[in-house]
Amino acid sequence: MITSIELGDFLAHSDTKLKFENGVTVFVGDNGAGKSSIIDAITFALFGQHTRKSNKSLIKRGSNQGFAKIGFSINGKQYEAVRKIDNKGTLSAKFSEIINNDRVEIAAGERKQFGESMTQEVEKTIGLDFEKLKVASIVQQGELNAIINAKPKEFKELLNAIIGIDKLDVASESMKTVNKEFREKIRGKIGYDDTHIEILSRDLKRSQKEIQEAKPEKKQLEEKQRKIQNELDDLRKKIETESPKIDKINQLESRKKELSTYAKEAIYEIQHKINENERKIHDCEGCFEPAKLKEDLESKIKKVEGAIEDTLKKIHEFSSQTASLKEKQLLASKLQLKDNKCPVCDSNVEKLNPIFQEEHLKHEMTSVQKKIMSKEKERDMYNQKRKEFSEKLQKARDAEATLRAHSINNKEELIKIQEDVETKKKKILLTNNENFLELSQIDSHAKMIFENISKLEIETRGFNEQEFSSLKKLLNEKQMEFSQIDQQIGAISEKITKGEEQIKVIQDVISELKIVKKYVRNLDEIQTNIFSRDGPVATSLRSWALNTVSAKTSEYLTLLNTKIQRIALSEKTRDISISCYSKNESLELESLSGGEKVSVALALRLGMANLLGASNLNIMILDEPTTHLDAERKKSLVGVLSQLSEISNSETPMQFLIITHDAEIFEDSTVERIFKFESTEQGSKVTAL
Repeated sequence: MITSIELGDFLAHSDTKLKFENGVTVFVGDNGAGKSSIIDAITFALFGQHTRKSNKSLIKRGSNQGFAKIGFSINGKQYEAVRKIDNKGTLSAKFSEIINNDRVEIAAGERKQFGESMTQEVEKTIGLDFEKLKVASIVQQGELNAIINAKPKEFKELLNAIIGIDKLDVASESMKTVNKEFREKIRGKIGYDDTHIEILSRDLKRSQKEIQEAKPEKKQLEEKQRKIQNELDDLRKKIETESPKIDKINQLESRKKELSTYAKEAIYEIQHKINENERKIHDCEGCFEPAKLKEDLESKIKKVEGAIEDTLKKIHEFSSQTASLKEKQLLASKLQLKDNKCPVCDSNVEKLNPIFQEEHLKHEMTSVQKKIMSKEKERDMYNQKRKEFSEKLQKARDAEATLRAHSINNKEELIKIQEDVETKKKKILLTNNENFLELSQIDSHAKMIFENISKLEIETRGFNEQEFSSLKKLLNEKQMEFSQIDQQIGAISEKITKGEEQIKVIQDVISELKIVKKYVRNLDEIQTNIFSRDGPVATSLRSWALNTVSAKTSEYLTLLNTKIQRIALSEKTRDISISCYSKNESLELESLSGGEKVSVALALRLGMANLLGASNLNIMILDEPTTHLDAERKKSLVGVLSQLSEISNSETPMQFLIITHDAEIFEDSTVERIFKFESTEQGSKVTAL
């Protein structure tokens, strides 16, 4: 049982200390006076849990920290649990056993990583955790009324919630989550789950059908391809036979062009040669006669030049004589005889030597000059001859040079050249009509080309180039058709291969998914049969719970001294019916008085709490049980609550805490421990009445 509660700056309480004993304790006061804070203080001190929004909201406004301390006894041992909270959110906790007024620490704080947890130690000591204590020992506002007023279906849900069958819903949802996650895992692994088996089976049938349809189509295409292949082979053989003729025709045309080109070039060369020879003939004609006179003319010139040289010598001699005669004339003019005396020796001389006679000298001078003039005329005559001979000699030399330049040694050679020119002219005249046979007569090379042409014409005789082009065109068309069919066969083969691979994959997937489906079916069966609130497990659990609650409720009703001695709870399709029995008869719930209904509801609640396993605290807290009750039922409730002391004095004493704002209903009651809660500026004020 709870022996004491101490609150410091906790919610509305600045400094509240309460002492408790077995039996019934009632908290009365207006709403907001701090009555329900006691529930939060108990759960916070024991488990660190409460109904407020946050831990900081537990601190009284204006304070830096708050605490809740609970003293309780179990099996004769005294314990104390205290938890503190400051405005920074820092928590501290301590759980101790009180031995001889000394506190022996059992646990402190919640350092679970070090294996330290005050809450776990409290749970072990009390025998219940926070959630179970709430269900077993705390009746929240309206829950007692709900038992009294609930319809059969609603009562079933309430019973489910109280005895924990509603937890099956959580387990069922968990199973759904497990199922969903399992399917997601399977989808992540193979891309499908068991819900896709039917779809995959359809895909499998479709793939199998496509392959069945594709194989005959492939066979037809392959047969068609073989036929085309045979046609291609025949065409290739024909083309291979005729193809060399194309090359030879090309060679033939090439040789014809070659012969024409060569003939043109050869004719050009022949014409050029004719022109050269004609020019040679033109240059050399008339050169033979002048060239023959060269030596004679050179001899004549040599003689003329000798004569000229002799003449010049004579002229020189005569000129020397003239000079000598002039000197003698000068001397003779000075040697004139005077009185027949010598002008030199003054001797008598009959006459002078003729060489000193002026007349004689004059006559001699005239004679010599005539000779000079005669020789000069002779010289001029020889010069004229030399000139004539030199001109003729130059012509002879030019003629000889021309013959030498054209490599003509004699007239016969020139005549031969003339004959060659005439032959070439006739050959040119024959080749002007582009006749290959005639062109071949140009020279040996032209003849060789013509022989190749003749050979190629024989080898290509009967070849039809248009037919050959048609063969090639047909070959290309067949090859294109063959290629298209080959692509179609490739596409179908790929389709078949992929289809067979897909079939294998789908078959493997379906095989695996069948195992998955079996596993999922087992999970569904577990969910349906075990975790469904309407399944056999839940039904069996409710049946056992209903029998247990019925038995315990009947025990509590006996202690409450009502005419109802036994309660029987039974489950129908979706409802739970409550049957009441007196000693001699069955009673309808609607026929019971208000007090009897409250007694039934309270006994049911105690029976349900016992079903969960009463805590070692053996405490029951009723929070505002009078809410929504009319005056008559409130009065009936007080009558029932007044009898709770009898339960508390039974073999298993119970402690009851009643929280209500209807203080007046307890004015004439037999409940002795009543605490009045009032709201003041300093906080909640608690007074024992």
